[in-house]
Amino acid sequence: MKDTVLKLLPELNEIKDNSLREKVIACWIEAIDFRGWTEELLSSMPFTLLAENVNITFIDHVRAVCLMCLACDDVLTDIHGANKTPINRDYLIAGALLADVGKLCEFEVIDNKPVKSDYGKHIRHPFSGVGLAFKHDVPSEVMHIIATHSKEGAGEKRLPEGIIFHHADFIDFELVK
Repeated sequence: MKDTVLKLLPELNEIKDNSLREKVIACWIEAIDFRGWTEELLSSMPFTLLAENVNITFIDHVRAVCLMCLACDDVLTDIHGANKTPINRDYLIAGALLADVGKLCEFEVIDNKPVKSDYGKHIRHPFSGVGLAFKHDVPSEVMHIIATHSKEGAGEKRLPEGIIFHHADFIDFELVK
């Protein structure tokens, strides 16, 4: 399963901290195993059930948002310098790749169609994502990105990495919606 995760999310290789990379992979493997997701299903499921006729897949959304985060960090560093906008790039990547991993618990496939599961009706993906990250000893800074990226994080003071991720995520979401 590790090879499948690395194939679907090549941005994992951008995480320089080997331990953190392995923890992120472990979260994905556990979430995939929770419902028995296959590579084919992961590659075809829409990234949200909150809009009709979504043509962007879950994996493409995760990757696009991660790459937008990296581009944003690059621009801020190039223009302002690393000291003026200090971003922990590994935490940014890990948070971007884990923010929606809880959707693999929130969704299920019935009659070849992804739907919100009974579990998902009670526990949204930011909560299950933090739970997975906590279980795998992911740093609290990364869990903060997961926890505050969606409406559940409204009103919370976000870390710099969380600010970048939140806005990149909503760029992709709002354009689809």
